[in-house]
Amino acid sequence: MIEVNQLAKKFVIENPKKLSEQERQDPRLKGRFFHSVKSVSFQCNNGQVLGLLGPNGAGKTTTLRMLSTALQPDAGSVVINGVDVIDKPLAARQKLGFLSGSTGLYGRLTGRENIAYFGRLHGMAEEAIEARIKELADLLDLHEYLDRRSENFSTGMKQKTNIARAVVHNPEVVILDEPTTGLDIMAAQTVLNFIRGLKKQGVPVIFSTHHLEEVSELCDRVTVIDQGETRFSDTIEAFKGLSDTSLSDSFLTTIAREA
Repeated sequence: MIEVNQLAKKFVIENPKKLSEQERQDPRLKGRFFHSVKSVSFQCNNGQVLGLLGPNGAGKTTTLRMLSTALQPDAGSVVINGVDVIDKPLAARQKLGFLSGSTGLYGRLTGRENIAYFGRLHGMAEEAIEARIKELADLLDLHEYLDRRSENFSTGMKQKTNIARAVVHNPEVVILDEPTTGLDIMAAQTVLNFIRGLKKQGVPVIFSTHHLEEVSELCDRVTVIDQGETRFSDTIEAFKGLSDTSLSDSFLTTIAREA
């Protein structure tokens, strides 16, 4: 289980003159600080999938980076199965599997070597790494290119390998930042099936996406962030109930209502 309560994060604007007109109009800009995340709260229980939604620039990626310990929040708390992520970041990282939108692979290493390297960083034994790579190759359809250098991988190959290295240590919570962006239909379906498998194992999964059909297929809960604040956080049924037509209208209704 992961519990997020009133997270906040601001950044110093080094050169305000370089801000675009749109950035100048953003209400989160206060003096020399941009309050990317002002107040975000939600929770995801064991065996649940939570879809994190919001317009571009809403604060989703900043939020996920704070959950992963990559960023230190200015306020708020994150607790994973009783472990405070902010107070004990090293212990929390052992419990987390995190895929960011910008995560890369070491191009000169094969897919297998990339995954094994991250397994060693988590202190896994070589036999355990080998067995886990075989398991993940089956689940993510990696066998065909597992022993090729990753610099020659397609987008889909890279993303599936990135997911494998993020979960090689069997994390207790998995966080994925737009995991299917840029993937073809077959690769995206493999990733979605993998998320379904995590759900069956009781692993909480949080993933950000702009694809509402993925939310409809996978999610138990939905959280909508806009301008750095939680606008909605409830069950998928409650989210669907915001509109009589579609999830797109539910999303737009949430944003418009709060605006």
